[in-house]
Amino acid sequence: MAKEAEKQEKKVTFSVSKENNFSNWYSEIIEKAEIADIRYNVKGFVVIRPWGAMLIEKMYEFYEKELKKTGHLPCFFPTVIPEENFKKEAGHVKGFTPQVFWLENIGENEGRLALRPTSETAFYQLYHLWIRGLSDLPLKLYQRASVFRLETKATRPLIRAREFLWIEAHDAFSSRKEAESQVQEDISTTEKVMHQIFGVPFLPMKRPEWDKFPGAEYTIGSDIIMPDGKIIQQPSTHLLGQNFSKAFDITFQDETGKKQYVWQTCYGPAISRILASVIATHGDDSGLVLPFAISPIQVIIVPIFNDKNKEKVESEAKKIEKELKEKGISVKIDLADKRPGDKFFFWEMKGVPLRIELGEKEIDAKEATLFLRDKKEKIKLKNKDIASEIIKQGEELDKRLKSKADKLFESSIESCKTKQEVVKALENKKIARISFCSSEKDGEACAGFIEKELQARVMGTRHDKKEKPEGKCIICGKKANEVIYVGKSY
Repeated sequence: MAKEAEKQEKKVTFSVSKENNFSNWYSEIIEKAEIADIRYNVKGFVVIRPWGAMLIEKMYEFYEKELKKTGHLPCFFPTVIPEENFKKEAGHVKGFTPQVFWLENIGENEGRLALRPTSETAFYQLYHLWIRGLSDLPLKLYQRASVFRLETKATRPLIRAREFLWIEAHDAFSSRKEAESQVQEDISTTEKVMHQIFGVPFLPMKRPEWDKFPGAEYTIGSDIIMPDGKIIQQPSTHLLGQNFSKAFDITFQDETGKKQYVWQTCYGPAISRILASVIATHGDDSGLVLPFAISPIQVIIVPIFNDKNKEKVESEAKKIEKELKEKGISVKIDLADKRPGDKFFFWEMKGVPLRIELGEKEIDAKEATLFLRDKKEKIKLKNKDIASEIIKQGEELDKRLKSKADKLFESSIESCKTKQEVVKALENKKIARISFCSSEKDGEACAGFIEKELQARVMGTRHDKKEKPEGKCIICGKKANEVIYVGKSY
């Protein structure tokens, strides 16, 4: 049986390569690993299955823990927003109206209600009532929520949808300085959680003037590159300034008793969309590869036995399970009536980080065989050290995943000096770094050329560092004033 297990273990889960056909690979893993089911009969809406839901729950936990550390408090707002709220900030309504689902014919004296595409206009109606003086500031609230966008393009589960699961934080301050510090804190939160824990690297990009959040002074988006070379925006943070506070009359009395408008920010990690990046970043041709920190099952125990020693092996497996659970490790024994090789194949596809193989040979030697999902290697663990070693191996696995992702990410950025080099970089599934005229409004024509002729978009300028342009804008030939990044997107 052990030899059969080794043969089974060498199987490749999919008939499609992640590197050569990411789109098909992604669709298969979403289905086979039971992350989501796309067969719900409304376009752009999917059912998140238990394995996906447990992953999302763990991701929520890490994000909410970090938000609470920085002084945010949880709340829940209604899913619907009155049309009158929605129309109060002109730039916001102009930017979001095409994406809104409207509920009509609600009641004889009631106007239309929007399914929230985002919740500024819901929160800030109440901020007008809650904020009176300096003692009410800063106000830092967040909620878990579903948001809805009337997406007209082709949808992809978790990546592009009409409903996605996210967190939105809405903060109010007495000064611009505090609000800008919050923007930096939001970027730091993305770094601490999405990058350091989930292992997904990103570029913090200041969006061009024409691509900022509707109603914001400026937007910083966290851009990820997927294996097919396309860019996906993950958590974004926005300096709203006083645009919404003036529209909703959110004021406080300062030390002199004078009425002042608050300064605001908002931040939105889309948890279901981040899961797409976790899957795409770490997965391989055998299925998911999940970070130890967020895997629903961190350790799977596969007993290997025959009719004579079944009771002995199962008893030892339960002892190990109990010890690991006492240390806070999520562990399961697979007692299904299947061959060990089939179990190996299944749990590798599900992405479980560590697998303990336990047979009579291991029991007699007072050890266990540990399989590392990311490296597909086996090591021996002594039973007396098993809990501490599992924790250590889990932490090391997460470091390896992050390191591997970082190296791939760094190699995906290519400096280009001509349009032809940009075309080649995009064809090679890379991000192009170029000298550009301006990401303010006078550069919009060059951005239009990039969008129309290259089927790509201007991601913006790096927010985390100043970069000096060289020569002229490679699109229009005018003096280059900044360095921008260009990539294809979904």
